[in-house]
Amino acid sequence: MENNKQIFEFERPIYDLITRLEEMKAITSENQVDMSGAVAVLEKNILELKNNIYSNLNRWQKVQISRHTNRPYTLDYIEAITTEFTELFGDRQVKDDKAMVGGFARIGEYPVMIIGQQKGRDLKSRQFRNFGMPNPEGYRKALRLMRLAEKFGVPVITLIDTPGAYPGLEAEERGQGEAIARNLLEMSVLKTPVICVVIGEGASGGALGIGIGDKVYMLEHTWYSVISPESCSSILWRTWEKKELAAEALKLSAQDNLELGIIDGIIPEPLGGAHYDHQFVFNALKEQLLSDLDVLTKTDTPTLIQNRIEKFSKMGVVDYI
Repeated sequence: MENNKQIFEFERPIYDLITRLEEMKAITSENQVDMSGAVAVLEKNILELKNNIYSNLNRWQKVQISRHTNRPYTLDYIEAITTEFTELFGDRQVKDDKAMVGGFARIGEYPVMIIGQQKGRDLKSRQFRNFGMPNPEGYRKALRLMRLAEKFGVPVITLIDTPGAYPGLEAEERGQGEAIARNLLEMSVLKTPVICVVIGEGASGGALGIGIGDKVYMLEHTWYSVISPESCSSILWRTWEKKELAAEALKLSAQDNLELGIIDGIIPEPLGGAHYDHQFVFNALKEQLLSDLDVLTKTDTPTLIQNRIEKFSKMGVVDYI
């Protein structure tokens, strides 16, 4: 938080102590007064407070952390964990969707096709990336790249971070629902390993459109659900004010999804969230991907597809009447 401008309300007590610590260090430096003992005590108190707060986050607080403006985005991960990245563009039908990026790269010794939703950090880049909300051509672009990966026998890595597929009229006119549904169908039988990771927000079909894989993971402070807490609140209570209650009811955290069998594992983040220490989460993600690639690339294709289909077929409950 010391290096991050965005402070959430539940973090205020930590911020207050950090402010006091900085003031104490300034006095020590300016007046040559030895306050090392008091500084050490305060630093210990800050660490204890951080551990207490971040180990007891409610679901809405996790949603807030997943949206922190300094969290690493897809292109940050690509730059950090891959080499030889070559970005590919366009869906060969309409245009290139800037909210969806992807291309060939190498992770360790493995060539991969890496695809993900990309957000922006300021107003101009957010508009350029459409706030990380892909249009139909974004999902068709992703599918084109996946088919290309399949053709060359290259594993697919998808990084999920979207508040949802773009809901505009023009997106619906160009077949938003069909494009996402087509991806679900094609990814379920893709003849190459697929690993999906929720790195931020995982909202609705916008996330699921690149979320069918042999392995599905979530970073520790991310969320994955059929709808955002705000939208759920507006539908059920006609107001956004119940978003915290909606978040609890949706059971959208990584821990919830793991318990429900929706994901295969949780990738740890540094204390406080990925925005505190990018390198920590880069290393954790790369280690998990390499571990899975070691196994999945040695699995024969029919077994790979059968396991993937069975994995998703087991989710949920079917009540036969």
